[in-house]
Amino acid sequence: MTGKQKRYLRALAHPLKPLVNLGKHGLSPENKREIETLLLDHELIKLKVLDSCSLSKKECANAVGRIKGLEVVQVIGKTLVLFSPHPDDPEIKLPAA
Repeated sequence: MTGKQKRYLRALAHPLKPLVNLGKHGLSPENKREIETLLLDHELIKLKVLDSCSLSKKECANAVGRIKGLEVVQVIGKTLVLFSPHPDDPEIKLPAA
């Protein structure tokens, strides 16, 4: 993903509120399923790492980044911006590379 595409996605994500909160259980299988489901619906979401989370924000970004087809667009503070285009009908059209 190019810098131009990431900048475009960051601009789209700016007004969004975090849809997923990672708490004391960290990145559980339930959270992974929730993230995958939300990305199928929205393509672009924010994830918040709470203070009670046992993982650091960097560890969370690495763990979430290993989910197939997912791109970590930005980590700012304890908020991660995640993008995964819909496999059949993507709504978000990325600018040319």
